[in-house]
Amino acid sequence: MKLSLKDFIAWDNKCITLLGMSGVGKTRLAHMLRRRHWFHYSGDYRIGTRYLDEPILDNIKLQAMQIPFLRDLLRTDSIYISNNITVDNLKPVSSFLGKVGDPARGGLGLHEFKRRQELHRQGEISAMRDVPEFIRKARAIYGYRHFVNDAGGSVCELDDPDVLQVLSEHTLILYIKASDQDEHALIRRAEEDPKPLYYREAFLEEQLERYMREHDIPYVALIDPDAFVRWIFRPLFYSRIPRYEAIAAAHGYIVTTSDLSAVQCEADFLRLLERVVASQA
Repeated sequence: MKLSLKDFIAWDNKCITLLGMSGVGKTRLAHMLRRRHWFHYSGDYRIGTRYLDEPILDNIKLQAMQIPFLRDLLRTDSIYISNNITVDNLKPVSSFLGKVGDPARGGLGLHEFKRRQELHRQGEISAMRDVPEFIRKARAIYGYRHFVNDAGGSVCELDDPDVLQVLSEHTLILYIKASDQDEHALIRRAEEDPKPLYYREAFLEEQLERYMREHDIPYVALIDPDAFVRWIFRPLFYSRIPRYEAIAAAHGYIVTTSDLSAVQCEADFLRLLERVVASQA
């Protein structure tokens, strides 16, 4: 959604989609805004609770069935397993995504890894298509004045024009670009604490081939899962930047993490948006 400054100021029910890599401050900003009349829509929370709930539970049950004591209790319905996903705790989603590589080190086979990646992709597409309905619910049911869509870092990877069209029609898309200093910090944190991520299939296959060639690894099952995630994060990070920028150029606006660091309240955020809308009109 592209607006004039006058139209933005007059927009009574502001709806913003925050776009960018994990760690740039999307969720911190959304947390701050939800204390000030903003409905916080977490894309990852929606994926986990609506679209991946059953696969996540199936995976947990599969692991539990390997333990004889728990297997007997599950078979007799003596216990049940449920997710405890919250906006602040999305670990079940990342645990389900997993990491490709050696099963002895917690890795997944390539076929199963790709299956889970595709389930996540479809879930993320559906979660973003749900945004207009949640904008309606936020006002009609919960009485929130404004709406912030805390989108996952992989939205730029979906290659689904309909998703971008929906987000552009109903929200102002704001890409939060890491400054040079924050860029290095994000990469360093990701390498220190490798977490499961979504990869486009073509990108994954290309990087897997390159990694195995460079490290002389003949089979995917011999890959150290954490080592691969550390290695792939840097090319993933830089491959996403032009995708984010293309979305912002066509549908939205760009701010930097340096801009965002000065935002301490809703008023600061609205002033930042006004400056951005005026300068990038």
